[in-house]
Amino acid sequence: MENTALPPLPDEAVLLSEDARDWREAVAAAGRALTASGATDAGYAVDMVRMIEEHGPYVVIAPGLALAHARPGPAVHRDGIAIVSLRDPVDFGHPYNDPVRVVLALAGGSSARHLQLVAEIANIFNDSDAVERLAAATSADEVRGILGASA
Repeated sequence: MENTALPPLPDEAVLLSEDARDWREAVAAAGRALTASGATDAGYAVDMVRMIEEHGPYVVIAPGLALAHARPGPAVHRDGIAIVSLRDPVDFGHPYNDPVRVVLALAGGSSARHLQLVAEIANIFNDSDAVERLAAATSADEVRGILGASA
């Protein structure tokens, strides 16, 4: 069943078994995926990294999962999501939920839409197996199936 509240998740927004030396590289990869999908420009990835530098690892919302995002602004062209699974998990510095295996990046075109997307994504991860299934996914179609997203 497709989640119509989520924006489309094109193949360009899904990176599987990515290599990242640290959380910054993992977030940068998610930012590149958002940019490749047309949702943001490259400045959004910089904004996502800056948010974590300023506010700490609050984006690590569940064991193995980081929800990378920044404030809506000129770098956001439209609502978008991206998924990056990591070949080797990385630490973000979270006391309970490290290491991270999946980075889900989101960009909302407005503050209201941003909050709506966060709520929709939180509902997906009520399924305790969702992170493991995303980490093990081998295709964009499989990722879309887990998230209930369209292409």
